[in-house]
Amino acid sequence: MSNVDLENLVDMLAVKFGAGTSGDFDELDSLVRGAEHFTADLFMQGQAYACFFRSPHAHAHILRLDLSVASKIDGVIDIISGKDVIEAELGLIPPLAVFEGSDGRAMFQACMPVLASDKVRYQGEPIALVIARTEVIAREAASAIRAEFEPLQAHTDPLAALHSDASLIHPECPNNFVLDWLDGDRSCNDMIDRSPLIATVTLHDPPIAACPMEPRSAIAQWDGKDNRYLLIAPTQGVMVLRKMLAESVFKIDASAIRVVTPQVGGGFGAKVQTYAEYAALLFASRRCGHAIKWVSSRSESFVSDTHGRNSHLQARMGFDEHGRALGIEVVSTVGIGAYTSTYVGIVATNNTKNCLSSVYRIPRYLMRSRLVLTNAVPLGPYRGAGRPEAIYMVESLMDQAASRLGIDRAEIRRINMISPAEMPYQAPNSQRYDSGNFPELLRQAMARARWNEFEMRRLESNRRGLLRGIGLCCFLEVAGGILEEPIDIRLSPKGEVELRTGAQSIGQGHRSVIPGLIAKMLQIPACRVRLIQGDSEQVPGLVPTVASRSMMMAGGAASLACDEVLARGKLWASHLLEAAVADIDYSDGSFKVIGTDRSMALLELPWRINQASSIPQGLPSTLNNVSRFVSPAMTYPNGCHICEVEIDPETGELFILTYVAVDDVGRILSSDIVEGQILGGVAQGIGQVIGEKLIYDKDGSLLNGSFMDYRIPRADDLPKVDLVHLEVPCTTNPLGVKGAGESGVAGALPALASAVQDALRSAGVGDYVDIPFTAEKLWRALSPSRLAAR
Repeated sequence: MSNVDLENLVDMLAVKFGAGTSGDFDELDSLVRGAEHFTADLFMQGQAYACFFRSPHAHAHILRLDLSVASKIDGVIDIISGKDVIEAELGLIPPLAVFEGSDGRAMFQACMPVLASDKVRYQGEPIALVIARTEVIAREAASAIRAEFEPLQAHTDPLAALHSDASLIHPECPNNFVLDWLDGDRSCNDMIDRSPLIATVTLHDPPIAACPMEPRSAIAQWDGKDNRYLLIAPTQGVMVLRKMLAESVFKIDASAIRVVTPQVGGGFGAKVQTYAEYAALLFASRRCGHAIKWVSSRSESFVSDTHGRNSHLQARMGFDEHGRALGIEVVSTVGIGAYTSTYVGIVATNNTKNCLSSVYRIPRYLMRSRLVLTNAVPLGPYRGAGRPEAIYMVESLMDQAASRLGIDRAEIRRINMISPAEMPYQAPNSQRYDSGNFPELLRQAMARARWNEFEMRRLESNRRGLLRGIGLCCFLEVAGGILEEPIDIRLSPKGEVELRTGAQSIGQGHRSVIPGLIAKMLQIPACRVRLIQGDSEQVPGLVPTVASRSMMMAGGAASLACDEVLARGKLWASHLLEAAVADIDYSDGSFKVIGTDRSMALLELPWRINQASSIPQGLPSTLNNVSRFVSPAMTYPNGCHICEVEIDPETGELFILTYVAVDDVGRILSSDIVEGQILGGVAQGIGQVIGEKLIYDKDGSLLNGSFMDYRIPRADDLPKVDLVHLEVPCTTNPLGVKGAGESGVAGALPALASAVQDALRSAGVGDYVDIPFTAEKLWRALSPSRLAAR
């Protein structure tokens, strides 16, 4: 572990591009060599250790909490309960995104307590916090806490939680109904009823765990001299966490809290939440006077980190007799857990709605989203965050319509696909697609997958006693989220450029790409650029790293900031070189007077400005600036994924044979980073299809809260992906990029599900089999056909 003071830590986190001999900062090499600093690696002088006592019940009244035995254990410094939190008048943690329902009422805000005091609402909810001199003592003391509970009826499925006789998770929320949200054309329902063909699907997208490589951890410290808090934690954005802790929990000015994020070992949405643990640790540090460190175990993560998905999806689409879509209607019932997390309102409403048109001409839509409290860990964004659900529904409807019309699944997509000539295309769900070539993606994917030769491969599999299926997914993601982002750029008299951004690197390559981008824009040596992130005292903005927005928004702002640097630099060069502004040219890092040999390096200007006794009239006082990019629209990464599978009907075992992905993420700045992002998304989509699902018993207890029994994909589950890029530059941001971080999930989940359904249909399985496709589930689905074959 590293014993470092805060300023040294922050300096280590500032990446200097070009520090290596190659002239580039190799993030992957740094990670592989173990040269990075994660929160759990850090040690603060005199720190104590924390362990949480968590609820063993999913829903119960707390009748008694006995801390007497635990508090007497040698080495225990303090134990904090929910009663202590209430007496200290700490506030609750509210959601940040609050929507209005179809009845005109705002969604119910089930705010999170720092520690539960009278009632627990999910298994794993923190009740008490033990502070001790060692981690072992803290764990021992936590296990010595005794509590008496009155168990209550628990519901982890949103449909069950809506029943009239279901127990109320929050008495103030009737029927556990948080929000009834409606959007779209209300005439869509009647129009679909009159359609020549109506395709319908009912799908379940089960709850899953994010499972980043690095579990959550934190170091909290109270500085009594300056009356300030410090929190070091792996987050997806320090500024929003600081704001919510300061304003909602501690009710102090945000400047009294400093949040620092070291390297982050993956987020996937789970590290964007303002967690109760962070507030409890800060409060404990203030109370006991120690810096306090907490490192979550993997099992603890399963019952404390926000979960993803957990929605029941009903959809129908009307088609004319030629297979043209007429409209889509969706009802989504989403279990949001026991509390309304930071962004759950967006995940379960707009994120799904925005993708319902996908790459197709679907003239009308109507979506109803029902957000329901359940006795589970609060729901949060998980890679794709509501958007893969939309694509899953749309692609399932397309498959069903093709089957009923007797046409090829690719053909029905081609019939409905928006053409490049229609760009920009105004979709009915308020999205305006600026660019894309969807038919070409489909054509290339079909060619690489040898779609037209599939039946021969199916026959060959049949001869070996295996079922073969092929699946197709055309998709469009909506990336960007909140469409405003500032960047702070500073040029020092020493000849270095610092870029300060609130876009937090969580493993997706910011530290390799962004400094190099600045160096290229300013035409300066790469070794002169530093990227500063992860420190609430140094970075601007508020929005965390979510919604595949970093390169689009932070990159767009960086482009504007560099333009402003050069514009200001040209004015100063004109003054210092005694030439008209119109005669100043910029290239190779220097301002030059056209037609002469007079020049001045950009990186020399900050020193010259600093030496000036006064600023001449009309000249800027500095080249430094904070530029803000406001995007006119989202970006729309899109693609076509095709995969083939085999199923052994005797065992139900599923094999993924081939996978083709043709993606358009706009202009590509780093092919390695983009391919890593897409392949990672594909792996997470495959994980959902082959086995990922959180399983609860009737009392709401999680049954598979470890990697021994929670089925994440392994290396041997994943196929070699034939990945191809079709670059159609985006027109709504300076870099021409489209978000790449989540599109792999949107393509993989429906494509693989479609392939499995195709294989099952070939064996006469008519009923839809829902994800995840475990071997047992497939074996049972095939039992009738297997018996018939005998």
